[in-house]
Amino acid sequence: MTTMLELVERFPAQLTEAIQIGEAAHITKSATPIRNVFVSGLGGSGIGGNFVQELVRSEIKVPFTVGKSYDIPAFINKFTLVILSSYSGNTEETLSAFDLALKTGAKIVCITSGGKMLARAKELKLDYIQLPDNWPSPRACLGFSLVQQLYVLHKLKLISSRIIRQLPGATALIAKNQEGFKKEAQKIAAQLNGKTPIIYTVDRMESVAVRFRQQLNENSKSLGWSQVIPEMNHNELVGWTGDYSQMAVVFLRNKDDYSRNAVRIDIIKKVIGEHTKTIIELVSKGKNQIEQSMYLVHLCDFASVYLSALRGHDSMEIRVIDYLKSELAKI
Repeated sequence: MTTMLELVERFPAQLTEAIQIGEAAHITKSATPIRNVFVSGLGGSGIGGNFVQELVRSEIKVPFTVGKSYDIPAFINKFTLVILSSYSGNTEETLSAFDLALKTGAKIVCITSGGKMLARAKELKLDYIQLPDNWPSPRACLGFSLVQQLYVLHKLKLISSRIIRQLPGATALIAKNQEGFKKEAQKIAAQLNGKTPIIYTVDRMESVAVRFRQQLNENSKSLGWSQVIPEMNHNELVGWTGDYSQMAVVFLRNKDDYSRNAVRIDIIKKVIGEHTKTIIELVSKGKNQIEQSMYLVHLCDFASVYLSALRGHDSMEIRVIDYLKSELAKI
């Protein structure tokens, strides 16, 4: 049986395969100009949309929105690109969004490994990118989701090839550092064990923090939360009063963070240091945002798996989600 540790180790190889799939993908030209983009996806299939939204926001000229529910925004029409992301192809919320999007005349592209979504895309002759179906956990498939969405945007001429050209560098960076990640991740897990994790980062890297929180939820069976800087300076910072020694704060940093945000983090550390002694700083490596993001993602994925072991849990097990789905299926 494949373990989550093995799936995390295969992440660089997944990115390489995802690039090959993206290069070969055929996306037909939209019949109308694309004036906005909407991505629908949840959980491990949805977080890729958040990453892409951050990666392209300095380049894409149309609004880009990510949805994680049964419905879709009222602005969606024939001038909208709708990307539906569901690794299994059976995510009920995304399938509901699929039904609603069909009524709008939007340009639809499906990203999936199979299931109802793939069957419907073929039946309706919609564009789709089929992913390998041999990955037992959707949350381990971030690379597939993220990369395909970038290729869809590029092939529809909504973004240049800049980020596409940066993908191999990101893959090489994390492959090169994998053994170092494991050693550092074990230390991070030891510091987080028995604590409630709080993850802070700058706004352009929010998806990395959310990804880490979600991996701690599913892999480590741990609760916690994440917030972004500078927004948390205007509210959450005031909550740091009293004894919070049970909290472990993780700062996800980059050497090229905006200078005022870097100063803010240094000040925040002093404030928080009066209330908890467990403060962890993780600094990315990389020449650009995709390299920095994948560097931190890979490190934090390892940390979540090692924390799971320390807490005595199986990082693959998600019985409570399976129970929820089975109960919903009865209705």
